Amino acid sequence: MADKKLVESITSMDSDFAQWYTDVVKKAELIDYTSVKGCMVIKPAGYALWENIQNNLDAMFKENGVENVYLPMFIPESLLQKEKDHVEGFAPEVAWVTHGGLNELQERLCVRPTSETLFCDFYKNDIHSYRDLPRVYNQWCSVVRWEKETRPFLRSREFLWQEGHTAHASADEAKERTIQMLQVYARFCEEVLAIPVIKGKKTDKEKFAGAESTYTIEALMHDGKALQSGTSHNFGDGFAKAFGIQFADKDNTLKHVHQTSWGMSTRIIGAIIMVHGDDSGLVLPPRIAPTQVMIIPIQQKKEGVLDKAYELKEMLKGQLRVKVDDTDKSPGWKFSEQEMRGIPVRVEVGPKDIEAGKCVICRRDTREKVEVPFAELEEKLQEVLDTMQREMLERARQHRDAHTYTASSMEEFEKIFEEKAGFVKAMWCGEQACEDVIKEKLSVTSRCMPFEQEQIADTCVCCGKPAKKMVYWGRAY
Repeated sequence: MADKKLVESITSMDSDFAQWYTDVVKKAELIDYTSVKGCMVIKPAGYALWENIQNNLDAMFKENGVENVYLPMFIPESLLQKEKDHVEGFAPEVAWVTHGGLNELQERLCVRPTSETLFCDFYKNDIHSYRDLPRVYNQWCSVVRWEKETRPFLRSREFLWQEGHTAHASADEAKERTIQMLQVYARFCEEVLAIPVIKGKKTDKEKFAGAESTYTIEALMHDGKALQSGTSHNFGDGFAKAFGIQFADKDNTLKHVHQTSWGMSTRIIGAIIMVHGDDSGLVLPPRIAPTQVMIIPIQQKKEGVLDKAYELKEMLKGQLRVKVDDTDKSPGWKFSEQEMRGIPVRVEVGPKDIEAGKCVICRRDTREKVEVPFAELEEKLQEVLDTMQREMLERARQHRDAHTYTASSMEEFEKIFEEKAGFVKAMWCGEQACEDVIKEKLSVTSRCMPFEQEQIADTCVCCGKPAKKMVYWGRAY
């Protein structure tokens, strides 16, 4: 009965997806709520995921010439005001510090919602000559945005992220870096997180405040909603002009730098949960899972069983992230717990297995079981984990493709969104007025204009004027 109850306490995905999500993040002990409204405690299981995300992404950044720095978390109000569009974009979400100790501050300080203005202030004193360029910096930090509606990982008032901020001598170099970092995010999502993404450019309505252009990777969750999973912004020289960031070029003339910024946050953990999870809980892709293999001893009080479990752990630990569940719970309970926590593979070993010189391995995603001789365990586990990683990406891609539709007319467009959930590909004239109509009428936003364009129709899905771009539309988190 106890074994059954653990899984029953997770709401079914199909009956209430939002409740299922909340149940999973709580039951798998990824987070806890706090007395600070809209903020969460990231517990060891959740933080271990973030550490693996950090380690993988950071290595990819460094391969692409990125260096890490750290800037203050406070931004003076006067600094924030220097870039008009930027401050207007963030004004509703800014948290302000008005006192230092008992004394009122002469100038309010904002707790960083993002750090463009601080980097600009730093760059204007740090960059003097073309020899100082490019500057390709990133910082790992937390930011604060005073969100009204919050949900663990997806939207919280304080969250963890990385934010890259670069400065270049030319517009071409800045554009190249913007696309380059988007490609890094896409590769990371697909190769490490097994999440397929659509790469493209945001419309002007949806672009980052103060940017010349914003590029995005969009993922589709199990419930058919989109999640913006990483963004990369080209600022041109707008920020540089507002902040006076100039350099002496090779021809000895003063020029403004061209800048980019790009970020990915703990919200990506929400994507891992919602793309791969099932009614039993988390399903973690092997490459990102903090524990890849859980060894579960059966009848562990019998002589030699625990010893064998530890022996297997010693054998595997050089190659894989492995643990032994030596708690005094029943094997059935341990299986349910391992499944709920999303650990990719479990190894079952009991007295009869030891006698036969073998054990049973079970995949979390397909529940497929296979008997393996101890001598072949290491090789077989690696093979199973690699297969699981590959198949999880393929299943997520199939799910996305099965929930991607095309519409040539407004009637068709509306009908799809009334009856189905997912991405809809439709043509657009390029006018914001049409985006506004679609958003107001259907609560749907443009997700991106994909790099891979298709000609679905000749006219805009909304107004019937000649179409300029094919756009992915969707309801989003």
